[in-house]
Amino acid sequence: MRGRGVRRGGWVALSPRALVEELADRVAATADPGVVTRVAVDGAPAAGPRRRARALVDPQRVRGRAAHQVSTAGFLRPASVRLERGRTDPDAYYEGWWDLDGLRREVLDRVARTGEFLPSLWDPDTDRATRAGYLNLPPGGVLLVSGSLLLGAGLPFELTVHLHLSAAALARRTGADDRWTLPAYARYDDEVAPATFADVVVRMDDPRHPAVTVAS
Repeated sequence: MRGRGVRRGGWVALSPRALVEELADRVAATADPGVVTRVAVDGAPAAGPRRRARALVDPQRVRGRAAHQVSTAGFLRPASVRLERGRTDPDAYYEGWWDLDGLRREVLDRVARTGEFLPSLWDPDTDRATRAGYLNLPPGGVLLVSGSLLLGAGLPFELTVHLHLSAAALARRTGADDRWTLPAYARYDDEVAPATFADVVVRMDDPRHPAVTVAS
């Protein structure tokens, strides 16, 4: 069951380059030298969460913190499970495409406990386990987890970033093959409302002119 929260403050417009630095500073300010800091970068594919998370890895290293990025693309459920109701069912996409239990167990909980994490579990192209080996982050490191529909599911993060697109912008920037997912994101905005409680919200309607705010 996903849940929603409350909030919100003002907006600050930034250039794309300044946005990377702003987010990198906020991640670094949240990071604890004694533990691995887990950061969610949440957004529909059209907002580019994976690319945005990757862009934060090197700035963390420049700031003296080891960093890795993990994408939920490597934590899909087997096709027999996620496609049980067909390939284009938006409710199935919303409710059951991602193995959030595996993500919690092998990434978020494990990295907090041991410093180890699994970069992927399932390869959607082969529909088989990836057999990836564990990686390691030292205390003070940063783990950036990127994906869609990440918030409101009770996953443990020290910092949450939501890349927000208005319904019109999301429809405009979603390709024809993926437009069937739009009702899932409308449901996410209605039931979870991630823009009301994420620690950092970035308006991405125009990626050339993003705007950022924080929880008040």
